[in-house]
Amino acid sequence: MDIAETPPAAIPAGAIRAPGPALMARRFRGFLPVVVDVETGGFHSMTDALLEIAAVLIDITEDGALVRGATHSFHVQPFVGGHLDPAALIVNGIDPFHPLRPALPERDALQRVFREVRHALHAHGCTRAILVGHNAAFDLGFLNAVVARTELKRNPFHPFSCFDTATLAGAALGQTVLAKAVTVAGFTWDAGSAHCAAYDAERTADVFCYVCNRLRESFGEAHAHACTLGWI
Repeated sequence: MDIAETPPAAIPAGAIRAPGPALMARRFRGFLPVVVDVETGGFHSMTDALLEIAAVLIDITEDGALVRGATHSFHVQPFVGGHLDPAALIVNGIDPFHPLRPALPERDALQRVFREVRHALHAHGCTRAILVGHNAAFDLGFLNAVVARTELKRNPFHPFSCFDTATLAGAALGQTVLAKAVTVAGFTWDAGSAHCAAYDAERTADVFCYVCNRLRESFGEAHAHACTLGWI
């Protein structure tokens, strides 16, 4: 069951999924940024269980501004033999075996995420998704581990490249902690909702869009220079 099929939030009139000039594909050289957050049973992607995954799509307006799109998130059943660190479960507040927890096998959960990402790739004319995350290597490591463990095919994400909002926020906002980056960027942070994959992914998406939009003038200059060099 999809636990957070959130409709596109904070998308102004004029935001579109498939702009004529393929704005998203041009903005990131054919890549589609997709924000991913995972909640897990520990820090080790090969041995610790994936318990929640959320993917937030990024949309673009006609004038090139990035905006947060729809959220797709799922509870995930621990894989057989997966390790569950009690300390990790205290932090994220997840009871993996609660009878009312609508969890999916990890293969099914990722297939549903991948399906939505492929639809977005087609809509934006992009060739591959690139994971955006706060300390993105952690989220990408768990995603890749599930892909390998379940032998999933047609993974739309680049296997090692990613956009890390801890780095972006540190450079642009002087803050590397997500809660502080969200706050100084002018958004509201609800500590009681933190460590939920959907909530953390949406706040990460807000920070990513905010920083990228502050760089639109820089991108425009660089894009014009790339055109004069014959790269585009």
